[in-house]
Amino acid sequence: MSPHTATTAAAVHPLLADRWSPRSFDAAHTLGDEELATLLEAARWAPSAYNAQPWRFLVGRRGDITYLRILDALVPFNREWARTGSLLVAAVAEERVENGVLQHGPAYDTGLSVAQLMVQAEALGLHAHQMSGFDADALRTSLGVPDGFRPLSVVAVGAPAPADLLPPKLRERETAVRERRPGAETFFAHTWGTPLPTRP
Repeated sequence: MSPHTATTAAAVHPLLADRWSPRSFDAAHTLGDEELATLLEAARWAPSAYNAQPWRFLVGRRGDITYLRILDALVPFNREWARTGSLLVAAVAEERVENGVLQHGPAYDTGLSVAQLMVQAEALGLHAHQMSGFDADALRTSLGVPDGFRPLSVVAVGAPAPADLLPPKLRERETAVRERRPGAETFFAHTWGTPLPTRP
């Protein structure tokens, strides 16, 4: 049990309770071929509507050209810490338009695929941190993402390192107590005709 293990209201699997999103990664750690294959295989076997598998992943290991191009597309705040990750993965969804309306299913399914990659990382003793702070157009241009595909997130994966290696502001976030909104404010049994409660 690590200091970051979630204090849950009911028992959950340790892979879920221990999963968290660090910013301090071991800059000397390298990801082996077998570990990489395992992470990507976990993502590949995610569920999707009609088994459409709309996800695509742009995968870069530290030092290669894909990694550097993904890193360059990150906003400066994320670039500052993500550069020590062993792996950067850009998750891209194949967009689907029906009757002129953009469907949300591909983004949802791609999120499921990323979630499986993250849980598999935890099983390997690694950690993963998702980011929405990146320039999608820069990513499209530098990595040749074709029309009809939408970059959704970037995930940094690596071995954790001490929080002391981070600048003070990031170190404060790294050591903060993990919290979630109470279940009573999240899960509802809805009676038809009764409005859902809202937060004050």
